[in-house]
Amino acid sequence: MSETNSLFMMLGNSVDSSVADAIAKLVSQGSDRELCRVNALAFACRNGLDEERTIAGFLHAASLGMFDISWNVLCPGCGGVLDSNATLKTVVKEEYVCALCAEEYTATLDELVEVTFTVSPRVRRIAAHTPDDLPLLEYLRQLYWGSGVELPEDDYAEVVESMVVEDVEVPAGEKIVLSLQLPAEFIIVFEVVTHAVQFIDVKGEPTKERQSLSLVYDREHVHSQTLELRPGPVRISIENRTEGRVLPAVLIAGDALHGLLAKRRPFLTANRLLSNQTFRDLYRTDTVSVDQRLKITSLTFLFTDLRGSTELYERVGDLTAFDMVRGHFQVLQEIVASEAGAVVKTIGDAVMATFPTPDRAVAAALRMREAMQALNEKSGREDFLLKIGVHEGPCIAVMMNDRQDYFGQTVNIASRVQGLATAQSIFVTSSVMDHANSASILESRSLKPVSQDRNLRGIEREMRIYAIP
Repeated sequence: MSETNSLFMMLGNSVDSSVADAIAKLVSQGSDRELCRVNALAFACRNGLDEERTIAGFLHAASLGMFDISWNVLCPGCGGVLDSNATLKTVVKEEYVCALCAEEYTATLDELVEVTFTVSPRVRRIAAHTPDDLPLLEYLRQLYWGSGVELPEDDYAEVVESMVVEDVEVPAGEKIVLSLQLPAEFIIVFEVVTHAVQFIDVKGEPTKERQSLSLVYDREHVHSQTLELRPGPVRISIENRTEGRVLPAVLIAGDALHGLLAKRRPFLTANRLLSNQTFRDLYRTDTVSVDQRLKITSLTFLFTDLRGSTELYERVGDLTAFDMVRGHFQVLQEIVASEAGAVVKTIGDAVMATFPTPDRAVAAALRMREAMQALNEKSGREDFLLKIGVHEGPCIAVMMNDRQDYFGQTVNIASRVQGLATAQSIFVTSSVMDHANSASILESRSLKPVSQDRNLRGIEREMRIYAIP
């Protein structure tokens, strides 16, 4: 049996069979382009698969060495990959600049960092494994634009060529001269390898006199001031001072370019992956480094606490109570994972979990309460009285005690909200209730939350808290 077939069998033993089959088909029959920076969410949609099971499938495949994970810092404007990393630990800059958009961005994990999967060369060699051999159009499609840009399948080449006035490959250390006619358009000379940009505003009366422009690529200068030239002939001298080839292209920044970049699709964010139970189980140490402080604009925290656990230990004894509490943890973790969340840690008899969106946390909280009620009915006693608090907001991802954790006021508030809860109650904040899908979940169950303004310890302002009956 070949090594690849053996890996397929191991994958099939670890993940959903339909996901494993789809991944095996992709590896064996997919085009080179389809195996480069796979968007797990788009793959799930295209194959009619569950998103969470698909993400788990690619994570297991990566852990087996079938795929390489890439953490790509994106430009929200053009969707380009500003920086590509084999691990989140190397996403160290506080600000990233997109020369093409002439903008600076903070790399927030839930908006600007995508996670993609590229087939490993040990499983199958694809063109992207040797990027210096890719022509411009494929370099743009496979390596520059992120997986959230929905590029056309059938007429991609025609669309890109319609906005390219001229392009050229310049080997390392060489000079090339381009002679071309400038149209009366806003022009961008974009070099995709170094991300260097020269803007040219072509306007005024056409001229027959040859105009000149000199461009030097050296990895240090990525953006120059906008130049004004007139429509007509231009001579562009290009010098490559880098150690590899460069691919400068003269582009028309018009409707074709804007239309190409306008269509977007969901992608797997770093934030969502950090809140994925499978990822936390498989990659406990490969998250953030001790000195990193990565910003997240929105994450939902759920805290639980088991009321009366001290009395439970007193009544049934340490061993029996320990087994019962451990069983309750297992139930909660399964519910969290099934709602796209992850258990960050347990603290005594309490759980701290994260979810990508508030509605997932609300759904999990309701299921947790129902599960504890079922356990109580089975035993004939109220051994499991679960207090639950939920809050959403910004935070920072950190590494503490050799574990990926979260820090910030949002975490503190979520913990305080849980502290307000009484037995079997679910308390949530306004930011959770204001999420449209959260309200829909409660309406579907005919649950009407009761609001109250409460003071939380350590929080100066009063907060509106909702009790879900």
